[in-house]
Amino acid sequence: MTKKFYITTPIYYVNSVPHLGHAYTTIAQDILARYKRQKGFDVRFLTGTDEHGANIEKSATAKGVTPKEWTDEVSGKYREMWKALNISYDDFIRTTDAKHEHVVQAIFEKLLKSGDIYLGSYSGKYCTSCEQYYNESEILEGNLCPVHKKPLTEVNEETYFFKLSRYEKPLLKYYEEHPDFLSPKTRANEIINFVKGGLQDLSVTRTKVKWGIPVKSNPAHTIYVWFDALINYISAAGAGTFLCEDKAEHEAQLKQIRAEKFDDLWPADLHMVGKEIFRFHTVIWPAVLMAVGLPLPKKVFAHGWWTVEGEKMSKTLGNVVNPAELGEKYGVDPVRAFLFREVPFGQDGDFSMESFKNRYNSDLANNIGNLLSRTLNMAAKNIGELPEKIEGDYALLKKSEEVESAIDKAYDELSFDKVLEQIYGFSGDLNKLVDTKKPWELAKTDPAAAKEVLLELVACQRKVAVWLEPFMPTIAKEMQKRLSAGQIGKYAPLFPRLDK
Repeated sequence: MTKKFYITTPIYYVNSVPHLGHAYTTIAQDILARYKRQKGFDVRFLTGTDEHGANIEKSATAKGVTPKEWTDEVSGKYREMWKALNISYDDFIRTTDAKHEHVVQAIFEKLLKSGDIYLGSYSGKYCTSCEQYYNESEILEGNLCPVHKKPLTEVNEETYFFKLSRYEKPLLKYYEEHPDFLSPKTRANEIINFVKGGLQDLSVTRTKVKWGIPVKSNPAHTIYVWFDALINYISAAGAGTFLCEDKAEHEAQLKQIRAEKFDDLWPADLHMVGKEIFRFHTVIWPAVLMAVGLPLPKKVFAHGWWTVEGEKMSKTLGNVVNPAELGEKYGVDPVRAFLFREVPFGQDGDFSMESFKNRYNSDLANNIGNLLSRTLNMAAKNIGELPEKIEGDYALLKKSEEVESAIDKAYDELSFDKVLEQIYGFSGDLNKLVDTKKPWELAKTDPAAAKEVLLELVACQRKVAVWLEPFMPTIAKEMQKRLSAGQIGKYAPLFPRLDK
């Protein structure tokens, strides 16, 4: 039986259009999805958009449209971006989808019945941009939000609370027993210390925000956008067995939740998120799942942020990088590869055009592309036609097995930069072979030996083309075509050098 592999990106908030940060997370999961498919896994790759909350109301009003019209437009821009960046997602969920809203309502009622959600009132400091309350210990001097550095608003309202405090010890126990859950390990202590510091019950509804999922048993309340959004991972996976109009049957429905489809997919193998939402995914979300009685995802990985030329991306500074536009100018595949070669995955990174062009010319044009051109030009003169299978006692072909093992290990650690390091390093070894053996000279004195060198180069580059496919799907396919069995054609350079 084929093993399922269920991975997710965050669902992106549609208060603004997609940019480099959104693309980074999504391309990372696309690379992993393509790699796992190569390895024979039945991959389910989920992405989507988060569409409720006060900020959406505000953005829509500013544009003179309804919230639904606004979310339709911006959600569509994400789909366009993912198409432009060649993202091979299997499912795209919107939190305005009926299948999602029904599951959220059903879970809310279930937790209300079990006592994990209760009605109360709240007075506290609220950030309208984050759509989140902050404790006094988190607030910056001057009553400022720790994320947006904007003044916080004092809010008083009736609200339903989720008993997050009930799950402090269960969460700490889970972290201890599942050390890979909080990834990378450098970010684990931040979460563990936060939970050890004591968890407060979480306000999970709003009475002043109309654009949200109404509480079924008390429609004056809409469900807090973060509580609603996190549930997408199971509503998309087929947790629809929660759907039941008769509340008395919810317990029975819960026992049936492991419908064939849902049971195949859940728990998720990996939630990939930016570091700013790590806490939501490793504290609130697992606590909700514990309350509902469902297993927790196997891993949540938080990556770093991108700056541009040393500055934070900002519309005011005019330095927001649109990766689709960059891809249109320089090729989507080189952009995809650059993002995961430049910075160790998990750490913060800085985007600069100089770095991009340097990497493009050295890693791609000089190393991969030039090698392919030289090999095929010499093979056309000395072999003529490439065989389907190439077997022989070739040192670098043997080494490729070690390289492949190192690549597999790097993928297991989500070290995408190390995957590319292995690929580019091996391609560098092939270039050294050309420079050392000089097959163009060898052909004059020993044509058979020259042919063997060229066959080794072709066999090894066929491997390189397969390894590159998750990062550069279109170019890797073109490499495979050029290296396939049969007559060797004349081809344009794979990576024309960029003028600095």
